[in-house]
Amino acid sequence: MPILHQLLEIETATGIGIYNITPQVQAVLSQTKIQNGHVLIFSRHTTTALAINEDEPRLLKDIESYLRKLAPETEPYLHNDLHLRPNIPEDEPMNAHAHLMAITLSSSELVPVVAGRLALGTYQSILLFELDGPRQRTVFCQVSGE
Repeated sequence: MPILHQLLEIETATGIGIYNITPQVQAVLSQTKIQNGHVLIFSRHTTTALAINEDEPRLLKDIESYLRKLAPETEPYLHNDLHLRPNIPEDEPMNAHAHLMAITLSSSELVPVVAGRLALGTYQSILLFELDGPRQRTVFCQVSGE
């Protein structure tokens, strides 16, 4: 079974942002001859997440609002006591809220491939959640099948 790996580089712009990466994932798939199989999409960061959902602007605002309520940035998190943590770089952010948001979502998604296309539903998109931006992010794609 052929397997292709490729990294997607995404430059994020905001502290919390949601990015539709479906076109980039489909482009990776299109570079292969795989017609039936699957694409694994994996975030390589602890303060980002992936989900399959609708890319509708008002819904994305609702999701962002929900995440902010779930893990408010201003809470007194232990992870943010940087002076108590050993070997911390000088530019280490206080980002416990981003880690907490990330664990409520997922670090990966698996999407079926049928006839050389992602088998997503009508309103489904592959969404990258930036929870501690802006940053340069890397998403790992693995396409396998026949």
